Amino acid sequence: MATKHTLIALVEDKPGVLNRVSSLFRRRSFNIESIAVGHSETPNISRMTIVVDGTTTRVEQVRKQLEKVVDVVKVFEIAEADVISSELALIKIKATSATRSEIIQIVDIFRADIMDVTAESVTIELTGGEDKINSLLDLLGGFGVREVARTGRIAVAKGADRT
Repeated sequence: MATKHTLIALVEDKPGVLNRVSSLFRRRSFNIESIAVGHSETPNISRMTIVVDGTTTRVEQVRKQLEKVVDVVKVFEIAEADVISSELALIKIKATSATRSEIIQIVDIFRADIMDVTAESVTIELTGGEDKINSLLDLLGGFGVREVARTGRIAVAKGADRT
């Protein structure tokens, strides 16, 4: 049965690494649900958080092949039970003077931040799990979603250092 898997790849911070990693997944017919890349705690090493949907066996095969990519330093999977994850979303909602206060009340419930207000829209910043962001989008959908930008999952393992 296919399930979501969170892979962490520590890679050299060099041009072309993201292309090589994503090409490996493409060649294996994996759809990357999200990928987030940024600097790590180690100089010249970036951390990729990759979320894919697949069977445990297939994901393990890809993980092993990923370890063989020249610029990849280390790869590990974080089990769903051991993951602390979050994502960031910027959401622009259609707003009028009549609907703006209702939108702000909904935003407050989710502890989101209002980043911009114009006569025609409200732009919201929300961090949290995928379910939290989807729930806010569902509630705000009736007002008219103009634009959504999401980072995708970033994650670390609970407890002791797994790297």
